[in-house]
Amino acid sequence: MPVFRALARAAQQTVLTPGCGCRPPALAVRHISFSPRQVTSDASFHSVSFSETDHPKVLITGGLGQLGVGLAKLLRKRFGKNNVILSDIRKPPSHVFHSGPFIYSDILDYKNLREIVVNNRITWLVHYSALLSAVGEANVSLARAVNITGLHNILDIAAEHGLRLFVPSTIGAFGPTSPRNPTPDLCVQRPRTIYGVSKVHAELMGEYYHHKYGLDFRCLRYPGIISADSQPGGGTTDYAVAIFHDAVKTGKFECNLKPDTRLPMMYIDDCLRATLEVMESPAEQLSMRTYNINAMSFTPEELVAEVQKQLPDLQVTYNIDPVRQAIADSWPMNFDDENARREWGWKHEYDLPELVTTMLNSIGADSRIASAN
Repeated sequence: MPVFRALARAAQQTVLTPGCGCRPPALAVRHISFSPRQVTSDASFHSVSFSETDHPKVLITGGLGQLGVGLAKLLRKRFGKNNVILSDIRKPPSHVFHSGPFIYSDILDYKNLREIVVNNRITWLVHYSALLSAVGEANVSLARAVNITGLHNILDIAAEHGLRLFVPSTIGAFGPTSPRNPTPDLCVQRPRTIYGVSKVHAELMGEYYHHKYGLDFRCLRYPGIISADSQPGGGTTDYAVAIFHDAVKTGKFECNLKPDTRLPMMYIDDCLRATLEVMESPAEQLSMRTYNINAMSFTPEELVAEVQKQLPDLQVTYNIDPVRQAIADSWPMNFDDENARREWGWKHEYDLPELVTTMLNSIGADSRIASAN
């Protein structure tokens, strides 16, 4: 817990190994008194101290994944290039490295994370580091370390330094006993993947830290996110990205989900805008810490039909991956995002036809479409 970390260090009662995910023994700090009210006040200080001209300093972890680079671009446009720092454990491509501040950051290294926050006077933290659904099932121990132990480090640092913290959740946070069509914000979850379990854990821990320490924790449950700038990264909904790349490159696509598998989806621009909007929303507008957001819901056969309107020669076959199909069958078919729309004005801009047109144009299908027509 963040208070125990800070008090234990101050009293020199214990030594923590950076990145081990350990917590000081309770006996080490039992005799030290502290005021919960003071902790709450300290934890929320930075998140409410911005003036109209004082932009937040933002750190994005896992910044080289599907969403980080795009979010950095959006935030830099709004807050200034040098106020948004991308971080990851991988070497960035040249265009990312030269587009704005980039720093090495390992979320399992507590000391390294803390130094970055302190040295760069970070006030907002966007935590994108995670192993996705299918990849997580193939390596549960690594997913547990990255998605859960890494989250604990992030929560402690955010609470200790009064950060406004965003951690995304997912349709994968629900399970086969959840209502699927539609799935409300509050219901039985019970996911059956380590990815989903870790995201429910993140939702609950963030809410706990909010109530216990005043942490300004904010979370959106993303549907499947579709973007042209990144390759599929091991998620169950990645077929909806792969189809566009394959359609343009080869004119053939093999889908690993059944043609009638319905899942909620969203174009990346809507996703990134929703993230910025919920982060900027006044705290008094938010009745919850975690919200569903949605844009559209479709099946592979519906997506194929829409793509074939522009690329009629596209050939599609189905080779069902039982692991991914089982995951998809336990997920929501449609998200109820009424609370997000009512409380902080969420509204999507891309439906399926706009999504398909934008994706094909972005990937470079102009010549193929012209020849098909």
